Amino acid sequence: MKYLTLFTLLFFATLLSGKATFITQMEYASSLYKNPRGIGCDKCHGINGEGKVIANYVHKGVKKSFVCPAIRDLGFQDFYNALKQRKKGMPRYFLTTEEIKALYLYLHRDDKKKAQ
Repeated sequence: MKYLTLFTLLFFATLLSGKATFITQMEYASSLYKNPRGIGCDKCHGINGEGKVIANYVHKGVKKSFVCPAIRDLGFQDFYNALKQRKKGMPRYFLTTEEIKALYLYLHRDDKKKAQ
């Protein structure tokens, strides 16, 4: 398991350095969104960052829902800040700036198509 983790780190370090050409930037971004460090962003924020209900429960007789917010419409700085701050219920991934940029790119992959 240690070797797999080390290989993964070296693989992505090489990828980010621009020396690897066998995976596109969008493929990397998609992979990162679906599994950055054990659990993917898509599991809570939805396939396209639209947000979703994770659980419904009853607390002291009141029905409640644990809802993960939509992240697709955030500007880059708000997106970046959200990933760098500790939030209740949000895992801390310790992402690099390049990884955050890749995630943002993935969430906005269709923006150019919509603008045309």
